[in-house]
Amino acid sequence: MGNVSSLADNKGSITSSTQLYAVIGDPIHHSKSPLMQNAALQACGIDAVYTAFHVKPEQLEACVAGMRALGIRGMNVTIPHKEHVMKMVDEVDSSAAVIGAVNTIVNDQGKLIGYNTDGLGFVRSLKEETGVDLQVSRILMIGAGGAARGLCYALLKEGCKQLTVANRTVERALSIADELRDDGSIQVARIENGWPEMNPEDVDIVINTTSVGMHPHVDDSSVAKDWMKSHMIVSDIIYNPLKTKLLQDAEAVGAVTHSGLGMFVYQGAIAFELWTGIEAPVKVMREAVLQAL
Repeated sequence: MGNVSSLADNKGSITSSTQLYAVIGDPIHHSKSPLMQNAALQACGIDAVYTAFHVKPEQLEACVAGMRALGIRGMNVTIPHKEHVMKMVDEVDSSAAVIGAVNTIVNDQGKLIGYNTDGLGFVRSLKEETGVDLQVSRILMIGAGGAARGLCYALLKEGCKQLTVANRTVERALSIADELRDDGSIQVARIENGWPEMNPEDVDIVINTTSVGMHPHVDDSSVAKDWMKSHMIVSDIIYNPLKTKLLQDAEAVGAVTHSGLGMFVYQGAIAFELWTGIEAPVKVMREAVLQAL
């Protein structure tokens, strides 16, 4: 399964009672989850450590069996395993089933339960950091990949007024809309060269779920600056860099901005709460990631 990252991150004494949590992915060396989760465990005085395992796709099944056999209490799952791991757990939470991806596993005395905390983490972050009322908000989602599906589901469950998925390939957007139509008002639009085929006056919140603008391509943006307006909230799920070109342009036109750091922290916070039953120390977790960045 690869090497364990430094257990010394916990800075506490490790005993035969110490519980183990982990994140798995391929690659995984870039993950900030160990720093964030170990800071949270320390802050709450929990006798546990959180590490990272580099797991290749052909090793995934053995990894999940190892989690069960070794009693690893909880695990985060990242690219490329979120979809494949679903069929390897004993139970899948309803939101993860709809989204079609699991990013968190809870080991409940040998029973493995899969959850998806991405969408919930994003919504919690957006509401707490901007104070927005989603029930009166018209939202434009840029992109139609797995991240978009999770966010769409969570936003519709929050009762957002209207949700539009914009993608260069409209068929992919239609696929999401068809799957989630029963959960609320959702429609599709085309986006070409950063220009959504929508009147910007009819949009309150713009959310980028694509990788456009992620390091090292920091000069790229998914939405044209001239299309954005000052009344909008503009959000980007990317957190490296913290302020993407999209957010810089949004700031320049007077819009409120929301970075991807909050989604990353809150999806981790919800996972922490699922594992421990304790309210996550969000400020501590955010500070740990900020220092690392």
